[in-house]
Amino acid sequence: MKKGYKDLVGEAMAEVKTYSVEEAKAKLGDPNVQFVDVRDVRELEREGVIPGAFPAPRGMIEFWVDPDSPYFKPVFGEKKEFIFFCAAGWRSALTTKTVQDMGLENVAHIEGGFKAWKEAGGAVGVKENKPKS
Repeated sequence: MKKGYKDLVGEAMAEVKTYSVEEAKAKLGDPNVQFVDVRDVRELEREGVIPGAFPAPRGMIEFWVDPDSPYFKPVFGEKKEFIFFCAAGWRSALTTKTVQDMGLENVAHIEGGFKAWKEAGGAVGVKENKPKS
């Protein structure tokens, strides 16, 4: 293996903004901030969600962020700060680097992911049946 996941995650972490859970919690509810959950739908159902977070599976992010894609989601065209998270912070680091490389501005991710969020007493809700666009 020339470059493993640890290398890729490390490179991403060196290039993206990372918020501690406390910093992220302070931004929850800010109308200029959109939390984005890149976990798999089964994780959302099993573990819960951050209230108001937009569910965007890691496998679709490039297509949902690109306005030229037929799968573009308008939420990514809004002038907001996007804070990505996953279960532990690895997928969200990679996602944040990817969308940053694509040109999406004002992006960050949460150190430790949803696991750290829950452990720190962050707000947790149940998965909605239909995501907002």
